[in-house]
Amino acid sequence: MQHELSEQEALRRQKLAEIRALGIDPYPAEEIKVSHFAADIKRDFTEGATGYEEVYLAGRLMSVRDMGKASFAELMDSSGRIQVYVRRDDICPGEDKTLYNTLFKKLLDIGDFIAVKGYVFKTKVGETSLHVTELRLLAKTLRPLPIVKKDEDGNVFDAFTDPEKRYRMRYVDLVVNEGIRETFLKRTRMINAIRDFLNERGALEVDTPVLQNIPGGAAARPFTTHHNALDVPFYLRIANELYLKRLIVGGFDWVYEFSRNFRNEGMDRTHNPEFTVLEFYVAYKDYNWMMDTTEQLFEKIALASNNSTELPVGDNTISFKAPFKRVSIYDAIKEHTGIDVSGMDENTLREVCKQLHIEVDETMGKGKLIDELFSEKCEHHYIQPTFIIDYPVEMSPLTKKHRSKEGLVERFELMINGKEIANAYSELNDPIDQYERFVDQMQLSERGDDEAMIIDHDFIRALEYGMPPTAGIGIGIDRLAMLLTNQASIQEVLFFPQMRPEVVHSKETTEQP
Repeated sequence: MQHELSEQEALRRQKLAEIRALGIDPYPAEEIKVSHFAADIKRDFTEGATGYEEVYLAGRLMSVRDMGKASFAELMDSSGRIQVYVRRDDICPGEDKTLYNTLFKKLLDIGDFIAVKGYVFKTKVGETSLHVTELRLLAKTLRPLPIVKKDEDGNVFDAFTDPEKRYRMRYVDLVVNEGIRETFLKRTRMINAIRDFLNERGALEVDTPVLQNIPGGAAARPFTTHHNALDVPFYLRIANELYLKRLIVGGFDWVYEFSRNFRNEGMDRTHNPEFTVLEFYVAYKDYNWMMDTTEQLFEKIALASNNSTELPVGDNTISFKAPFKRVSIYDAIKEHTGIDVSGMDENTLREVCKQLHIEVDETMGKGKLIDELFSEKCEHHYIQPTFIIDYPVEMSPLTKKHRSKEGLVERFELMINGKEIANAYSELNDPIDQYERFVDQMQLSERGDDEAMIIDHDFIRALEYGMPPTAGIGIGIDRLAMLLTNQASIQEVLFFPQMRPEVVHSKETTEQP
């Protein structure tokens, strides 16, 4: 089965056949020598500099300006673009001019991969370029790249901007759209900075199961699968928290994991069903220590990815310079609704939500009702980094009760640009209390809450062997990447976001591609 070929695709296949007829392998299988990168040459080369007499480059052919017996072209490698000068008699010093007249001028297309050898020079207008002495084809492209054009006034034409196509064909997006690559390079620098921060402090990076027999560690709807050999259901993890705390029980003082999590819930500009969270847990610490450490970490991340603690995000400038503001969740709700909900029971809270036109139902317990109140009426107000602290116990089944405030727990969420970026606790290490919290969650499940937690008896058993006082945090890596790259959609910071299956219009054919 093959899709119906466009005129351009059919022409490229014809060229492919002609290249093979010339005895040229369009997809050679060998190591290609590369001595330099385009960006480095353009940055470092000066007239008279040594080390540029024999340069090897490889990349995509992105433009050609034919001048008869010579041509200027543009080569793009992983670092950027550079102009190359190709003269017929240089790459075809003998009588046979086929390489230039036929291959280069007629059979190569924009997007084809080539390797070149030559020396660096500056043109009369001062553009750093490579004078090519050898050229060969590395890979023939069978589909044309979108060619983005600009006129003299800077107007852009034929841009590859449709989000559906960009996310589905990220490989094209990365080639033709400037700036996309930098988004993902910043994401990598961010992750490396986090690793450096944690490793320098003695933390141990670990791996925990993605397939779990109990979906624990968060209130979320899991993806369900079936283990054929064991003949039991399994779940893609919604969080790795309970496994990391087992390692604290086992004697590690500080563990962390970049956890790929899966939640079978809605998709929008800030939610993807598959996402990355950093979680780390530290023995003998509490949520106050964790707030201080989080401030230090975020300041380092901002500097590593953007060389500044002041970052533009949408219409705002956000400062990652410590310290961050700290506000209790009850004070936040009172400030933005005028209502003190601190002493309210479930029924009263439900009525308050209805009065404020917040959609709720009978399956929601006190914790979820307060969560909805905060999400709908408060969250978007916190643009600068702010710790929302001291949550009601009903919202936090894995968190230690507050040492001085009855009915609350020692928990914070870090809000930036109106979104939750991190969630942290003084971890609950009382196995009896933890079991009772799980029982409360099961009662919510029986009322129809499909995000309520399941009792994890092995985790309770682990706590019964003793877990020291511990602080833990989860940081949404994708949302943090959105902030640091000034992107409004989570799809912009994921190489391959989940999408509906593509409908491919095809016809049966016996033709070879």
